[in-house]
Amino acid sequence: MTGTRPDIDADSAPHGAEAGADAAAVPLRAALAENLAGQGVLDSPAWRSAVETVPRHRFVAGFYAPSGHADGLTVWEPVTARAAPARWLETVYSDTTLITQFDGDEPDWTHPAARLGGAPTSSSTLPSLVVQMWADAGLADGHNVLEVGTGTGYSTALACQRLAGTGEVTSIEVDPRRLEQAAGALYGCGYSPDLAVADGLWGYWPSAPFDRIVAACSVRRVPSAWLAQTTPGGRILTTLSGWLYGYARVLLTVTGSHIAEGPLLPGTISFMAARRHERPAPGNPAHWAHLTSASPAREARHAPTRLDEATLTGFFARFLAQLAAPNAQVATQPVDGGRDVRHLLDVTTGSAATLTATTGGGYNVRQAGPRRLWDDIETAWDAWDHAGRPGPEAFRMRIDQDRQTITNPHFPELTFTLP
Repeated sequence: MTGTRPDIDADSAPHGAEAGADAAAVPLRAALAENLAGQGVLDSPAWRSAVETVPRHRFVAGFYAPSGHADGLTVWEPVTARAAPARWLETVYSDTTLITQFDGDEPDWTHPAARLGGAPTSSSTLPSLVVQMWADAGLADGHNVLEVGTGTGYSTALACQRLAGTGEVTSIEVDPRRLEQAAGALYGCGYSPDLAVADGLWGYWPSAPFDRIVAACSVRRVPSAWLAQTTPGGRILTTLSGWLYGYARVLLTVTGSHIAEGPLLPGTISFMAARRHERPAPGNPAHWAHLTSASPAREARHAPTRLDEATLTGFFARFLAQLAAPNAQVATQPVDGGRDVRHLLDVTTGSAATLTATTGGGYNVRQAGPRRLWDDIETAWDAWDHAGRPGPEAFRMRIDQDRQTITNPHFPELTFTLP
């Protein structure tokens, strides 16, 4: 049973600088709650109370902040309570995602070092999104909940505080060092969820069945174990992603054995991929270019720069491209003369497409292999444009045994099968 103890007892009460941070955090938590309420995120007094109560700073001993560039890479500066207490505490209680780990390398926050580049592998997600996810999933009193991806434990603590002993929370994490730190913070704050080091793609049978499964990572397809471990009428909230780094959230209701259906949710977010769903290394782009070099060229109807549009519409266009070519990824190759050359590569079939900028501002495309990757993407974009570019909320996902599809009910040509 999930227990909460918002007031730390005498034996575990913080002392010295830590106690000072606890006291200074109280008004900052109130301000954060007010900020989230203004955004319309806190839809109930119970969630507002959770944000005002859970001490996020106890879950973030340090984080990395960008501080410039060197050799074309971002310099990441560690920010900790010891080195910069005011900056650390103020940032922790802002509505910001805090990067806490790169490349699976757990930092020593007592003696942290700056980093040059790297791939983020763990973070404390911005509070507004954490609360929104729990609220979208419909977390309510009495629920048995599985969280996939404990991370720092802050999201776990919010769920424990919200249920306040009326339900059960299980949280699993694939990284044992990350879970160890999260466990220390959770238990130190008086929360007692069930925690385990486990691969989240398999769910967690010992605590099943669940009323809600919420994933703090992204997946290429919804694992069948999640459906098997969800009660009939229960819900699964996760983020779909892929090797083109397109993202969309989906809220599924399980209606039968390995059958579920539900809408994509509006907006866009990005979550780190479940580690077994990360894209594979494609190799040297020049080697892939050799596959397309003898193929005939045609003028592309859509420029590959459409994959880069940093707007809500652009983000969903990337997700649709990913649905159309689910095993494709993008690589670039430096070419003399400054031309923009991009390669779409499919390591599963050996298909490739090379798009080269022309002097007239367009692009030529050459394709090879069993899949015409750019043809597939352009066909999807043509249909989407013709439909008036409906947003993610106009699409639904259905799972029926091993088949997972996303479709627009009003435009059947916008139907895609997940890999």
